[in-house]
Amino acid sequence: MRLYSASSEESLRARKLLRDWAGDGFLNKEQYQLLEKETVSELRTTNIFLRLVLFVFTLIIVGAGAGLFFVVFLSRPSEETAGVFFLIFAAACYAAAEVSVSRARIYRYGIEEALVVCSVGFLCAGMQAAFFSGSSYSPEPDPAKCLVPAAGVVFSLWIWRRFGLSYAFLAAMIFVLFLPGHWTLSPSAQHLIVAVFYAAGLAGVAAVRARHHFNYLDEAYSLVEAFLWLGIYLAFNLQISSLNLPAQWWSGTRAASEFGRPFYWGTWVLIWCLPPIVLARGVRQKDRFVIAVGAIVAILTLVSNKPYLGRPRHTWDPMLLGMLLTSVAVCLQRWLARGPGGIRHGFTAARLLGRDKHWINVGSTVFGLLSPHSTPAPQTKSPDFRFGGGNTGGGGAGGDF
Repeated sequence: MRLYSASSEESLRARKLLRDWAGDGFLNKEQYQLLEKETVSELRTTNIFLRLVLFVFTLIIVGAGAGLFFVVFLSRPSEETAGVFFLIFAAACYAAAEVSVSRARIYRYGIEEALVVCSVGFLCAGMQAAFFSGSSYSPEPDPAKCLVPAAGVVFSLWIWRRFGLSYAFLAAMIFVLFLPGHWTLSPSAQHLIVAVFYAAGLAGVAAVRARHHFNYLDEAYSLVEAFLWLGIYLAFNLQISSLNLPAQWWSGTRAASEFGRPFYWGTWVLIWCLPPIVLARGVRQKDRFVIAVGAIVAILTLVSNKPYLGRPRHTWDPMLLGMLLTSVAVCLQRWLARGPGGIRHGFTAARLLGRDKHWINVGSTVFGLLSPHSTPAPQTKSPDFRFGGGNTGGGGAGGDF
């Protein structure tokens, strides 16, 4: 089912690890060259910058080609006709992605990624225009209209499984958000349906991941599991998922009017129970993505607790949160450092790989660029002030200025 062979992807993963180990001094030059010969792959890769450039250019080319087709051949088509051609474009883009990978053997090259993204967009737009363009708006749920997001879910999951693109799974999770609105008007039921979908996906991923702990698929399933944990938490945190988030947080009003009191306070209990569960899962599996999500949801719980309880927020709340996080980080680092050899249960506070330092430096640079810079105010000169009248001299010399 996967477009790339297991040996090819395993070779790419091994070569990436070799570069990391050689860069950190774990391998000398002779060892690296010897092992590099055993990790040759026929797949063609590129760096992240060229990958982004090719992705954007391909999107522009596909969009311009579709627009040119309508301008030249169909000046004023009906919505149904445009929908049919959108479906044809979706099939053409997906076929082009398959051919580009099978013939050119490109891997995360940007071109095939843009083609599959266009295919998903054309599919959803084509189904909406071809089948539901003439239907009038109604506030009542219409189960038939859920076919468009359902198709987006299924096709995105297929692309994730076929091409191994993790953000395709994230796109499927986003499409799931649009399904409950076509089935019920109850906000509580909608949040619960989304959480059930994510929980079902989490159970399936956890069952499949157990067979891939030591191969190239483990990292992909790790990222997907982290996405699902985060999605479940956001589905239950009614303060984070509220549309009127800033007003509710700073005024102290609750979103309880939209939900029943048992459901509202039940979700408050769940957002306090989920962070330790996620952290325990990540620590047990030694999974950095899941641990990171566990830390994120723990912080979100602390941040959204006051809005849940209807208490007003204060300007010093972020300062208190920063002090708490700093204290936890320092205590955890010291606890790990006091273990035998600076290690406790397979965890250490020491940096082992240089790529961790690289990403920390990148993050620091990004935050530095985003932070506001203070510009010194220009000094004003008094119009009545004039230089002059000074004397210099010494040793028989003198002068005015």
